[in-house]
Amino acid sequence: MTEQHADCELDTRGLRCPEPVMMLHRQLRKMQVGEVVALLATDPATLRDVPQFCEFLPHRLIATVTGQADYRFWIEKGERV
Repeated sequence: MTEQHADCELDTRGLRCPEPVMMLHRQLRKMQVGEVVALLATDPATLRDVPQFCEFLPHRLIATVTGQADYRFWIEKGERV
């Protein structure tokens, strides 16, 4: 898979649930609608938590890449309804 575009990167590797999603939420609040954040994580719970977070708020989960020891997510900030 080719590298996705991101306006900023958020490195949460080494942090456990709920910290990666809390940090993602804080970062998205600072961003403009349509901007993309790349989230790096090592907590397996993010594979469940990030898609649910995006669906709930709603933001768009553009891509997910799982590696041997880490996970990468690209999330586009959506509009609050």
